[in-house]
Amino acid sequence: MSGISGIAVARLSEERKAWRKDHPFGFVAKPTKNADGTLNLMVWECAIPGKKATPWEGGVYNLRMIFKDDYPSSPPKCKFEPPLFHPNVYPSGTVCLSLLDEDKDWRPAVTIKQILLGIQDLLNDPNIKDPAQAEGILNLHAKSNRLRQESPDSGQGSRTEKLTRNLMNIVLFLVLARSINIMRALESD
Repeated sequence: MSGISGIAVARLSEERKAWRKDHPFGFVAKPTKNADGTLNLMVWECAIPGKKATPWEGGVYNLRMIFKDDYPSSPPKCKFEPPLFHPNVYPSGTVCLSLLDEDKDWRPAVTIKQILLGIQDLLNDPNIKDPAQAEGILNLHAKSNRLRQESPDSGQGSRTEKLTRNLMNIVLFLVLARSINIMRALESD
């Protein structure tokens, strides 16, 4: 084990202790086990509950955190398993979040708890300025623009806004329904 990997393992051991003492209700974060039964602190299985009063409420979203040997200098890779359809989640399931980007908001002091809470917030409040699935965002934006162009300008601004909001709600509902169906299928296996 190299010195940097030793630092990563020591930090992750501390993270595990802190998590076991205090973590948000409904969240799960635990290291995986190696074939021999020992803990693999470099890969964690996590679960994020959907936030109350959002379309994500009632769901539990499984995520894998993969830490590099130079953690905490570099952020973990966070990947939804199975992948979610979300503007800030790549088709592979990898989360696109500034908090997880070395060139943006990542700091070595960021905790696993902060990462999971940040991802939970991202689910209902996507960053459309930095999409992982640009094609989906562009399609949604094009539909929104088409609705605006088709609506007469004579006092119909609120109608256009309402249609756009409804379209966004439909997309969120479809994402949630797909995620729930995938979860049910996995549970029945």
